[in-house]
Amino acid sequence: MKLLCISNGHGEDAIAVQILQAFAQLPTQPDRFALPLVGEGNAYRRAGIPIIGEVKTLPSGGFVYMDAGQLLRDMRGGLVGLTWQQWRSVRQWVQTHRATSKEPLLVLAVGDIVPLLFAWASGAPYGFVGTAKSEYYLRDSQGQFLGSRRWEGWSGSVYLPWERWLMGRSRCRGLFPRDTLTAQILRRWLPDRTFDCGNPMMDGFTGDLPDCARPEPGSPLRVLLLPGSRFPEVLDNWRRMLTALQAWPDLAQRVVMLQAAIAPGIDRAPLQQALQQAGWRSSTGEQWHCGLAQLELASDRFWDWAKAAHFAIATAGTATEQVVGLGKPAITLSGNGPQFTPAFAEAQTRLLGPSVTWIQEPTELPGAIEQLLRDSTQWQAKIDNGRQRLGPPGAARRIAEQLLNLALNRAGDR
Repeated sequence: MKLLCISNGHGEDAIAVQILQAFAQLPTQPDRFALPLVGEGNAYRRAGIPIIGEVKTLPSGGFVYMDAGQLLRDMRGGLVGLTWQQWRSVRQWVQTHRATSKEPLLVLAVGDIVPLLFAWASGAPYGFVGTAKSEYYLRDSQGQFLGSRRWEGWSGSVYLPWERWLMGRSRCRGLFPRDTLTAQILRRWLPDRTFDCGNPMMDGFTGDLPDCARPEPGSPLRVLLLPGSRFPEVLDNWRRMLTALQAWPDLAQRVVMLQAAIAPGIDRAPLQQALQQAGWRSSTGEQWHCGLAQLELASDRFWDWAKAAHFAIATAGTATEQVVGLGKPAITLSGNGPQFTPAFAEAQTRLLGPSVTWIQEPTELPGAIEQLLRDSTQWQAKIDNGRQRLGPPGAARRIAEQLLNLALNRAGDR
């Protein structure tokens, strides 16, 4: 089988790579190709997956939906021409393989309606992994509409009628929503092709789920810091985070181990300079101290640190969801964007529910931490909520197996 994966975002690329790598572990291994619609597709390149068309990093970094100014900058940066060239690449890929091979084709869209449109317009059979939308944006854990968001559910689902139309075409082989609640709602319209396989963003964690016990009063704390993944926004987020930490009395009165998971590719020198300006001291550049508190910076420790942390302080998207999915609480601090704006933070709070405490000013951090550590009843509720909303690891393998079966069972429809 020939498989083309289309995705539209850095997080979506990472999820797509996990699914493509799961395909490679199946007895019937498809030839895998990719087209990242946003950015340069470095996740695919690192995995050795060929990219079929033109790629380019635009000014917004993929966050054109955040405000009209971002879209305008992308338009000036060549968005229209890039989209046209990418659509032509998809059509050419399908036509070339149909002309030269009798093997079945499948286009896998990962993200939102944009790659789904590309997949539908390709003329080939397709599947859809919906990473961008969840019924949790509109509903609580029992599936009831949030009062303030009822109007957004006017069509009965977070997926709008035109999106469901694309999902309902005969060439659409399977739909893989990001969580169980979204799958349950989507089955009202598309029961024969909606599958609840879980969320691949949890697949980076191996072994048993970690211990999430609430720390005892006065005992050492392990806190994961997640400042984000895009420069220069990450530096602004980092400074706000350090300001918030300076207002936390426990830094001087309690043993606190702060572990900052820095995204690969981020220059750490400005982050280290900000630490020094905030009063932290270091002899190595990686290990820092201030009072009884210690802080460590690393780009390759996220998975281990997330499992060991008591809670996270975050200005990040996907990483925050992954930590919550482990059962860890998170305190989020909105900034100036382009990603982690107040609007983004508010939407993320709806998505992740009671596992997240959203603060808007650095001075609110001490109170948020105190409340988090004091409430033993809500601590367990946060564990259960996070694991329910993100699901268990292994989703990529389940999606790959299901898609392969669906594609090969209807191999005559190319």
